[in-house]
Amino acid sequence: MFETLGDRLQNAIHKIKGYGKITEDNISDAMREIRLALLEADVNYKVVKEFTNKVRTKALGEDVQKSIKPGDLFVKIVHDELVELLGGESSPLNLNGNPATLMLVGLQGSGKTTTIAKLACFLRKKHAKKPLLVACDVYRPAAIDQLKQLGKELNIEVYEEGKKNPVEICGNALEYARNNGFDYVLIDTAGRLHIDEELMQELKNIVAKINPDETLLVIDSMMGQDAINVIEGFNDNLTLTGVILTKLDGDTRGGVALSVRYLTNVAIKFVCVSEKLDGLDTFDPERMAGRILGMGDIISLVEKASEAIDEKEAEKAAKRMQSGKFDLEDFLSTMKQIKKLGPLENLLKLLPGAKKMGLNNINIDPKQMSHVEAIILSMTPKERRNPDIIKASRKTRIAKGCGLSVQEVNRLLTQFEQMKKMMKQMTNGNMKLPF
Repeated sequence: MFETLGDRLQNAIHKIKGYGKITEDNISDAMREIRLALLEADVNYKVVKEFTNKVRTKALGEDVQKSIKPGDLFVKIVHDELVELLGGESSPLNLNGNPATLMLVGLQGSGKTTTIAKLACFLRKKHAKKPLLVACDVYRPAAIDQLKQLGKELNIEVYEEGKKNPVEICGNALEYARNNGFDYVLIDTAGRLHIDEELMQELKNIVAKINPDETLLVIDSMMGQDAINVIEGFNDNLTLTGVILTKLDGDTRGGVALSVRYLTNVAIKFVCVSEKLDGLDTFDPERMAGRILGMGDIISLVEKASEAIDEKEAEKAAKRMQSGKFDLEDFLSTMKQIKKLGPLENLLKLLPGAKKMGLNNINIDPKQMSHVEAIILSMTPKERRNPDIIKASRKTRIAKGCGLSVQEVNRLLTQFEQMKKMMKQMTNGNMKLPF
C-alpha cells in the first residue's frame, strides 16, 4: 500500500536533505513534488493545500533555519503532519457492551461480508473472547450462505433466520447472544449499489432496535474521492463511529486514507491488508506515516511475531543455534512458524530502510517454501538430524519422495550449510557487516 506515494514523498524529502539550510527557494521544488505526489495519489485538493501550507510554514520557521541538519527536521515535519492528517492517534473500538454490538454497513461490492468475518477473527484472537456473526443481508443472493461458509472456516457461529425482517433478526440475535455467553455480536447488514432512502431507513430501524456500540462503514479504498461522498451520506443518516478501508493492499495510491479524517471527521479504525481472513489490521496514524516515509513499522512486525510464534519453540531454536546443534528438524519447525506471519514480502516492507535495501519489491514465491518443506519431510528423522549423511543415493530417494529434482535437494542442503556457518559467525561475534 502507498508504494507510489511513498516513493514520491521520499524523493522530495531527499532533495531537501542535500541542502545545508532550508530557504524559500530550495524548498519550492520539494513542495511542488509533494503536492503533485498527493494529488496523483487521489488525495482531495483541499487536503493537499492545507497539508503543503502547514509543512511549508513550519519548514521555514526559525528553529529549522538554525538547525545543523535541516533535512532531518524536514522529515520530522512531514511525518508529524502526515500523522495529524491520518487522525493523530488510533481510535479503539468501544467494546463495553454486554455483549458488545458492532454493526457493519456499506455499499454492495465493498467487501462487507468478508470484512465482518475478518473482524470477528481479529476480536477472537486479540481478546480471546467469543464472537457471534449475524446474517442480516436478506436481499443479496447467497449473502447468508457466504457468511455461513466464512463462519465455518473460522469456527465462529453464525446466527441467521433466512429472509425474515432484518430488524427482528437483529433483536433476536442479541437476545440469543445474551443467553448463550457471546461477548461480541457482529451484524452484517444489507448493502445497495447506491445510497437510497429504503436502505437508510432499514439501517435506522436496526439502530433504534439494538443501539449498537459501533456502527462501522466498510468502504472500498479504490473508489477514490467518491468514497468521501459515501462516508458523508452514511454519516448524515447513522452517525458512524468509524471506517474500515478494504482493498488497501491493492491500491498503491491510498488517497482515501489521507482524506477521510480531515474531510469527514470519521476515524479510520481498521484496514484490510490481504485477502486472507486474518488480513485485518488496526489503523495507527503514527505507524502508517512511518510506512509511507520508508521508516518502517517495527512495532507491527513485533506484534505479528508475538501473535504467531511460539515463544518456547523460538527459545529452544535459538539455544540450538547458539550451540551449533541446529538441524533440519529445527529449520522445518522455524519455517512453519514464520509461515504463520503471512507473506514474507509484506513483513520485509515493515523494516526501516526496506526500499534502500531493495526489500520493498521482493516477490517470494510461496511454492519455494512448499518445496523446501516437501524435501525435508521426505527425509528420515535421522537424516534431518544429521544432514551430513545425505549422500547421492539418499538424495535420489528424497527427490523421488517429494517429486522434485536432485538439484533442488542439493540446493537446499548447500543453503542450509551456509546458513549454519553464518549463524555460527554471528554467535561468535565474527560476523562482518556489509556497511
